[in-house]
Amino acid sequence: MAKDHETAEHEAADDLESIWLRLLNMVIIAVLMSMASSLLGILTVAQFLIMLFNQREPNEQLAEIGTTMGVWMAKAARYQTAASEVKPWPWTELD
Repeated sequence: MAKDHETAEHEAADDLESIWLRLLNMVIIAVLMSMASSLLGILTVAQFLIMLFNQREPNEQLAEIGTTMGVWMAKAARYQTAASEVKPWPWTELD
């Protein structure tokens, strides 16, 4: 009986540590999302200017970067809202 009580206390302590670690990860991801949003704005203007001077042809590399950023931001948003336990890059592979 005493062993069950010790196990429960240990699990509660692990859960508390885990929730604070999650908060730290969430703060880091929030900062990265803010930076990604700013970068996306810059890329948007750059892509528009390229299309303006390149007969409406977009830059393929910028388009690919935008796609990758969109996937990352979606993964980050799912983690932030606890819809997923999978952390985005740099904790996991960039999709």
